Amino acid sequence: MNLATILEQHGENLVLAASGALIGLLFGFFAQRSRFCLRAATIEFWHRKFGEKLSVWLLAFSTAVVLVQGLIVLHALDVSAARQIATRGSLSGALIGGLLFGAGMIMTRGCASRLLVLSANGNLRALLSGLIFAVTAQAALSGSLAPLRLTVSSWWTVEGGPTRDLLAITGIGSWGGLTVGLLWFAAALFFATRSGWGLWKWVGGMGTGLAVTAGWWTTHLISINNFGATPVQGLTFSGPSAEWLMRVLATPAPPVGFDFGLLPGVFAGSFAGALVGGDFKLDGFKDGYSMRRYIAGAMLMGFGSMLAGGCAVGAGMTGGAIFALTAWLALIGMWAGAGLTDRLMDSQSTPHQANERVTGTPADMKAP
Repeated sequence: MNLATILEQHGENLVLAASGALIGLLFGFFAQRSRFCLRAATIEFWHRKFGEKLSVWLLAFSTAVVLVQGLIVLHALDVSAARQIATRGSLSGALIGGLLFGAGMIMTRGCASRLLVLSANGNLRALLSGLIFAVTAQAALSGSLAPLRLTVSSWWTVEGGPTRDLLAITGIGSWGGLTVGLLWFAAALFFATRSGWGLWKWVGGMGTGLAVTAGWWTTHLISINNFGATPVQGLTFSGPSAEWLMRVLATPAPPVGFDFGLLPGVFAGSFAGALVGGDFKLDGFKDGYSMRRYIAGAMLMGFGSMLAGGCAVGAGMTGGAIFALTAWLALIGMWAGAGLTDRLMDSQSTPHQANERVTGTPADMKAP
């Protein structure tokens, strides 16, 4: 049975939702087992400790870039109509949103996807932060924070099409993008090998990048079998989080689609990974200061993600893999915002607490 027949029998929405759930399941499992986390990678980078966490992120990112650009070179994927390329974008929103998101993920000890993964492992801090992230994202999308988002986004904009495509701007094309991806992958192999062998570091890191690629490729296949009526999209967590919030709180609910299945799939995949690794454990806040920090960080991430056009996965990896200008600018902002915030918090903590942030132990970043 071909995809066109499946779409005809079951409908576009159900097929998209099932695809999102399956890809989310893979992403959640691989991300949980590999401890995939942009926040941990940035801390290692800024502390000049090029270890396992940076290696995992590089493996995931470079795998996504190589596979996505490889599919484009083989004419098996067309992302020219994706919103990250085709529509008008905001350079000011990407940079400022990235900075805010980077600062927030340091304060909450994880980006949006990592909070969802940790919530499925019994981390109540991540669960609360994820809920606040979703509320703030929805407020920035169409609520009380929307006017501020629109104002900042209007400061510096770029038209859709070639002017928003880094491969077109630089003139290197998809072959150049594939080459860049291979160079990143070589760097990932170097740091991964140097940091020591770990099965889940390699399998999980590359599996996470494969899941990002699968998001693009699957929606592309559905689109061409649905005569272009289905938008080509990839993995992201800010929009789906806001969508699920409104699905719970308001009627009529948003239409069922790829994003509908993604978040439950990631949660289920991470939960399965926690059971496999024996990582499930209920864990809450240690003190009042920690709760305030997590809440503030989640709000910064929620607003920053909507301003930047995506989260660490949505803009950083999904948009980065297709070389969207705003996505790379947002990713740079995230790394810079995380580094500056970590430096600020490092100056206010004891040496032991600073070391806990770098090594990724569950202890909070700062004592009350």
